[in-house]
Amino acid sequence: MKLLVTGGLGFIGSNFIRQRFKDHPNDEIINLDKITYASNPLSKDLADNPQYTFIRGDIADYDTVLSAAKDVDCIVNFAAESHVDNSISSSDLFIRSNIVGVHTILKVVRDLGIRLHHVSTDEVFGSLDINSKNKFHDSSPYNPRNPYSATKASSDFLIRAFINTYDVKATISNCSNNYGPYQHPEKLIPKTILNAISGVRIPIYGNGNQIRDWIHVEDHCAAISLIIDKGRMSETYLVGGDGEITNIRLVKMILDILGKSHSLIQFVNDRPGHDVRYSIETSSSLSRLGWKRRIEFDAGIRETIRHYIENKETYLNYSKWEREWY
Repeated sequence: MKLLVTGGLGFIGSNFIRQRFKDHPNDEIINLDKITYASNPLSKDLADNPQYTFIRGDIADYDTVLSAAKDVDCIVNFAAESHVDNSISSSDLFIRSNIVGVHTILKVVRDLGIRLHHVSTDEVFGSLDINSKNKFHDSSPYNPRNPYSATKASSDFLIRAFINTYDVKATISNCSNNYGPYQHPEKLIPKTILNAISGVRIPIYGNGNQIRDWIHVEDHCAAISLIIDKGRMSETYLVGGDGEITNIRLVKMILDILGKSHSLIQFVNDRPGHDVRYSIETSSSLSRLGWKRRIEFDAGIRETIRHYIENKETYLNYSKWEREWY
């Protein structure tokens, strides 16, 4: 296949490109990325593959997306502003990337008659009761509770509207929290690892009892590839990690693996409107395609810790690399 991957210098997008080339070495991949603070400098190595082409551009610009998408079989959209804290302090970029950008991609998909796979999040469903055993499932209603999840919910609805109105060919996947290599150090797991190895305090919102369902990024990317290859048009696929753990337990686990003291933990004021629990049930339609989670959390978190230790100079000097990107 010939794929246009948007946001392919970011965390999940770069992992997808690496894995797609590994499993489908004859694919061609065009990576359209605006290059923002979240673009990982280690992802420059993607250019070593002769089947890879990079284009710097904004998904909210129609002409840029149209030019990049000519002759491709499918657009795989990872491009998004994703940090909830940033969406709370300033939502403008989230509106442009997550709503206007997806609308622009949809117009290109419609006009060229090609296919789209859109990568979304379980956060569109809102928050679960912390004491319940319920999980988000295929029939769960949308209930976004912060600007980030609201923009992702909006993009999902836009795609469904274009499917219904213009008969565009598209699929959506909503996934639980991802972890693994190449994630930006603003996120909980890499921040915990990097602060711990540097002896810096680790901030934890509230009491740290919020629960997240974690999935290794490679398992998520395998699900996306399977949907691209075998998925049914107009279908939405939920991808669960079956890895629920409280934030405080997760941080303590990382500290224990690193042999660091729990005294590095610093409890801070809770995030406004903080969702207390996410948990998502994998769609039976995805399981029927043959997908199942393969990476156990304990092994995955240890491999993730190794990645950040081996590349600590890059991550600890991220602001320097950001200036070089720009």
